[in-house]
Amino acid sequence: MILIKKNADVVLEGQQIENNKKEGIEKMSDKLLEIKDLYVKAEDKEILKGINLNINEGEIHVIMGPNGSGKTTTANAILNNPSYHKANGKIIFDGEDITNLKTDEIARKGIFMSFQLPEEIPGVSVTNFLKYAKNKVSGKPVKIFEFKDELKRYMEELNMNSENMERSLNVGFSGGEKKKNEILQMLVLNPKLAILDETDSGLDVDAIKTVSKGIKMFKNDNNAVLIITHNTKILQSLKVDYVHVLVDGKIVKTGSQELAREIEDNGYSSYI
Repeated sequence: MILIKKNADVVLEGQQIENNKKEGIEKMSDKLLEIKDLYVKAEDKEILKGINLNINEGEIHVIMGPNGSGKTTTANAILNNPSYHKANGKIIFDGEDITNLKTDEIARKGIFMSFQLPEEIPGVSVTNFLKYAKNKVSGKPVKIFEFKDELKRYMEELNMNSENMERSLNVGFSGGEKKKNEILQMLVLNPKLAILDETDSGLDVDAIKTVSKGIKMFKNDNNAVLIITHNTKILQSLKVDYVHVLVDGKIVKTGSQELAREIEDNGYSSYI
């Protein structure tokens, strides 16, 4: 059974679905990520205490909260970082239970995560790193000349120096260059879900605008973005669907983009 939309919502089954595809009926936004009653520990300390979160295709969600509330843990739990132990709960992605899949398997399913502190990899150029990653994610050989042209186009849009293509990944890069490089990776890999963990941390106003521009370039009706941040500046030029306040391992409030503005004005004191 599937829910579709044409003037009014109707429910169709079996052959009717195929008939309506031919008639151009569009499917409503599907649930892309479901986090169900998730409890997570790290070094025997309980960090997440029953997280529930649903993200549909075409949506931008934001998780905000004070330091130590579990924001980064949430991102790492989705990717099943082995340093974090899931004590309870499930994570469903695109209709499939990915709770216990390996991190590389989850990435190939279409989940991307940008890191708060991007790693430096000496001896591996930006081009070769991205070419290898794209090959692994897509399972198809990369045509190098077309790939380099694509990289140059994205780098121009992100105000990146094209000479960085041949530099070792993040080695000697400024903080802003590293964060832009994360956004470049997101655009090239084109995942179904992009998780941006404090990508705006430590950036100046111009770099934050560039990161926001990259998110808008990536975002479409068939993918989704989860932004983890404590800085509302990255949200100012984005249309955010939901803001979730995470405190002491629990989502204590969910609201519209206005909630982020409220937090900017008043802080988290009323939620702690």
